[in-house]
Amino acid sequence: MSRIGKLPIKIPSGVEVKLDGQQITVKGPKGTLARTLHSVVSLNIDGDVISVIPQDETKKTRSIQGLTRALIANMVTGVSEGFKKELIINGVGYKVDVKGNQLVMHLGFSHPIEFDIPEGIKASVEKQKEIKLTLEGYDKELLGLTAARIRQYRPPEPYKGKGIIYADETIIRKAGKAAA
Repeated sequence: MSRIGKLPIKIPSGVEVKLDGQQITVKGPKGTLARTLHSVVSLNIDGDVISVIPQDETKKTRSIQGLTRALIANMVTGVSEGFKKELIINGVGYKVDVKGNQLVMHLGFSHPIEFDIPEGIKASVEKQKEIKLTLEGYDKELLGLTAARIRQYRPPEPYKGKGIIYADETIIRKAGKAAA
């Protein structure tokens, strides 16, 4: 039974929520997001609170209720505050630059990789001891997908720790042959 789905979603000031049949649109200072809801759940908007109501009490319906509640909460948070993901690029000779709407990455291949940044995502690079790539956006789903696609070019390897990792990720290092 879903406990997340029962929780109400508070709408912050400056965020406007519209429901048209099964289509929900959330508009805020950062942008606008829209999603079509599953047919087994309905929404109740009462003032500044949104509630997700299941049509019946089956296990599948309750799980869709929790999913829908989480997706709508992410939409409301995204258009009001936004989301941020940080990637750390670690490796000798690895470079990353933002040029217009493209991310140009030198990751040890014979050619640079040009990655088109999707609309709604902002990228910035900090070069200190290690290269930190910060992605910001209001759509959590698109932000996570973009970060995963960038990480896919050089996933972290466990022996030297080279590659692209999330800032909050821990890579368990392995000892090489010399440790045996």
